[in-house]
Amino acid sequence: MGGFAGKVTRTAIRTHDGVQMQLGAFNAMPDSDARSVLEPCLGVSRWVDEVVCARPYAELAALTAQATASARHLTDQELKSALSRHPRLGEAVAPTEAPYSAHEQAGLGVSDHDAARRLATDNRRYEERFGQVFLIRAAGRSAAEVSTELERRLGNDEASERREVVRELREIALRRLQQVVQP
Repeated sequence: MGGFAGKVTRTAIRTHDGVQMQLGAFNAMPDSDARSVLEPCLGVSRWVDEVVCARPYAELAALTAQATASARHLTDQELKSALSRHPRLGEAVAPTEAPYSAHEQAGLGVSDHDAARRLATDNRRYEERFGQVFLIRAAGRSAAEVSTELERRLGNDEASERREVVRELREIALRRLQQVVQP
């Protein structure tokens, strides 16, 4: 690892301790270190590779455009891989499984026993319907908003729900990327 990369460790990113870097530093870091920065944003190897290989980026908008384009379509296996990194909403989050999730879910208010129970029940209903964890960009949303959205999405057909899940994954990945790489 080079000099800068030693400051940006997988551990630092996983603890969500505010590690940030300038776009120039991201452009200059070795590919393996750039992959370590991107991997927690969206656990899809192809996405990580495409974003890393398109460096250097002249501006943050170009990085965001590439990240968006590379996450627009996910194969079934990529979707499964990405979802496996996201815990159920309201459940305890292991830092090694989802480095950002605890921070993103902090506003859901699931310390309230009734809200936590409702969310657990809703999660089970969704999983029974679609066979996967319910995924939504939780950051900035209340438990009530998430519950309303979950109820709405239970009415989706399989194809519509898949599109929504991919969109939510893309939003989560871009938000995480923007937290790490600054202009």
